[in-house]
Amino acid sequence: MRKIFTLVIAALLLVTYTQANDKRQVVVSKFKKQPKTIKPLSITEFEVTDKHGNTKRVNFKGKKIVVVSVSEPGSEGKSYAVDEDGTIWWVDEIASGAYGGHETPTGIFPIILKRRYHMSAAHPSPNGVNNMDFEMLFTQDGDALHLGNPKALSHGCIHIGRKDVEAMFKWVDLKTTVIIMRGHYGQFLNEELEKFQKDIKAYDKSH
Repeated sequence: MRKIFTLVIAALLLVTYTQANDKRQVVVSKFKKQPKTIKPLSITEFEVTDKHGNTKRVNFKGKKIVVVSVSEPGSEGKSYAVDEDGTIWWVDEIASGAYGGHETPTGIFPIILKRRYHMSAAHPSPNGVNNMDFEMLFTQDGDALHLGNPKALSHGCIHIGRKDVEAMFKWVDLKTTVIIMRGHYGQFLNEELEKFQKDIKAYDKSH
């Protein structure tokens, strides 16, 4: 039964990823270089290099993580939810910070707090409608994953669309780590999906 459930989830993930992989428009140019770079080596292992060239490897095996590839040239504009088993179970389209000082910082961050309803203090909505609902704060500067327009760049937060943010909000807890990176992470999902497709075919042949 567990295997059937896993295969169903894999099939749904494949459809979701295909939909999220549509061509997107981003502003090309002017994004400032980050003092830290993060390179994914596997689903759970990352190489972190600071501005002085010092490098270390960090492995999050056994922990829940959210990996965000920002919406800048050379990156994907997607976030990935990875469970404790090292399985990418969710992918969604996001928008990150705009150039000109609003870039979402590269780094590895904890979830500081969660708020279902919230209005930005720095950038309040003039119509009085909450503009940071489903807030998952990850820096003291106010950067958060939250409900927003995944086609519009932000002041530094990660915008997640309505159909994805509720699931993300329920799944994330205060032990979850957020990894913000420039570059590509989707290759690991492609590897998982190829394996899932082989498992589905093998299952169909045996039943």
